[in-house]
Amino acid sequence: MTDTLSPLGTPWRTFEDLRVGEAKLSPTRTVTEAEIVEFARAHDPQWFHTDPEAARASVFGEVVASGIHVLAIWRQMDHAINGDIDFVCGVGWDRLRLKRAVRAGDSLRVSSEILSLEPSRSGKPRGTAVTRYVVSLEDGTECVTFESTNLVYTRDARDRSATSASAEA
Repeated sequence: MTDTLSPLGTPWRTFEDLRVGEAKLSPTRTVTEAEIVEFARAHDPQWFHTDPEAARASVFGEVVASGIHVLAIWRQMDHAINGDIDFVCGVGWDRLRLKRAVRAGDSLRVSSEILSLEPSRSGKPRGTAVTRYVVSLEDGTECVTFESTNLVYTRDARDRSATSASAEA
């Protein structure tokens, strides 16, 4: 937390910098059959994720990405648009829906919108941000939706960390 620049190369944004209604949209990313199969073999080895030939007999008619894989893709894409937020950690997901299977060749994008911001009631130097996320196809068809609750450091926490780091130097 002592670095002055985020992984996006911009200053860290603290709780005070965030605004309800703030929305972001990622660039697209195309999913390949090879990555679907590779991820599934390692993490969710159901036959309709791992075996292209057998998957033709599934309700999907082809291999589809595991829901866990789509969430891992979301995580990467979210870092590209919200990687400058000074998060403490995530504490929960609500209303998670897997609305459409993700197939090889699908181009995905992630949108985020901050729904609410609440300062810490305990006086700790952080606040709670609730963000609605949508993983969708380029045409807007929703694949995965959910709300994510995250703790975000305040400016005071960042200032304390910087002061502590310079005192140790």
